[in-house]
Amino acid sequence: MTETTTSDRADAGFRLHGGRGRFNAAFFRAMGPYLEASLRPYKQRVFAGLPGSVVEIGPGVGANVPFLPPGGTLVAIEPNRYMHDRLAAAASRRGVRLDLRERMAEQTGLADHSADTVISSLVLCSVGDPEAVLAEIRRILRPGGTFRFVEHVVAREGTATRASQRVLRRPWAWTFEGCSCERDLEGAVRSAGFASVEVVRYRLHTPFLPFNTQIAGVARA
Repeated sequence: MTETTTSDRADAGFRLHGGRGRFNAAFFRAMGPYLEASLRPYKQRVFAGLPGSVVEIGPGVGANVPFLPPGGTLVAIEPNRYMHDRLAAAASRRGVRLDLRERMAEQTGLADHSADTVISSLVLCSVGDPEAVLAEIRRILRPGGTFRFVEHVVAREGTATRASQRVLRRPWAWTFEGCSCERDLEGAVRSAGFASVEVVRYRLHTPFLPFNTQIAGVARA
């Protein structure tokens, strides 16, 4: 049976916007199947063999729940409460116990060295301080634990994708609650102090041009 617990209201640093919060919940529900079809091969690679208990930073409406083992536990750090009902429904369908925490990724409230695995997808682009989030992930991971990620990143200079990221920077960030098209997240992960980092770079072919340069990888504490 799926058990849902909600604890620790969103930190003061997160300002939930009623309109954009609802829009993003609806957008990712509607576009989820399309995005997942593009991302699935990379998620299957980095999310393979997830353990029974996983911490996810920004699980949204539950796109990654199908990669969790039935009967497992998802500790979900998700400050957008408009995502919560759909996330709970996704966990219930999978038979996953949901420990839902309405908190910021910079301050999960979890104990030091308490997690074997932390995952994220399309999240580090929108957090307020990615370096602080990565430091928090390292803090909660046990030695030898893994951070597994699928993220969209800044494109190479001189490309059409990079030009579109620059032009659309502000409307993109406003629409998607602070999401940046221009972050060097590979560099941030490599500089975060993990014992090892493996990254695959790839490109999607979607109408969302600023979103199409991506990385997938595993960092070990």
